[in-house]
Amino acid sequence: MHTLTAAKHSLAGSQLGKTICKATTEELMAPKKKHLDYLLHCTNEPNVSIPSMANLLIERTQHPNWTVVYKALITIHNIMCYGNEASLTINLDDVTRFSQYLASCNTTFNLGNFLDKNSTSGYDMSQHVRRYGKYIGEKIATYRVCAFDFCKVKRGREDGLLRTMHTDKLLKTLPILQNQIDALLEFQVGYPLFQLFM
Repeated sequence: MHTLTAAKHSLAGSQLGKTICKATTEELMAPKKKHLDYLLHCTNEPNVSIPSMANLLIERTQHPNWTVVYKALITIHNIMCYGNEASLTINLDDVTRFSQYLASCNTTFNLGNFLDKNSTSGYDMSQHVRRYGKYIGEKIATYRVCAFDFCKVKRGREDGLLRTMHTDKLLKTLPILQNQIDALLEFQVGYPLFQLFM
């Protein structure tokens, strides 16, 4: 099925769409480094549509196969962490155009009811996919409200971001960060199949 979708993007001249399809195949292995590297490279290109990239990846999270959805989440997370950081700079942090787009379009991953009924591993892995989707969603929500990526902020004894933040803003920020941390702690990677992705 992914071959057909990739071919459709090839015929349409969309290298971006083709690469996203190849990065999020049904094969039980991590997305290939060459596909992730290409997508990261695309975030540095001014003529690449970040909304198109994000929407294609979000579309892949709606696939019924847990492997495709999980690989789409891995790819989204990878781009959020390592995508272009030179295009926009805020006093608090470097941000990616990709993260900024996800936050600005009120993206939510509707994976709360995700269930892959196609195999026994699908049933088992669906809960992990839902939890990972929740974490990515909370990470985006945190950025939307706080305008920084908590995982990238400067840390330190005296000049760390949370230590120097005004009290009112800190009181608004901490519950949001707590939600992100809770979602991360709920997502426990330990299932043997996940070792294939690590």
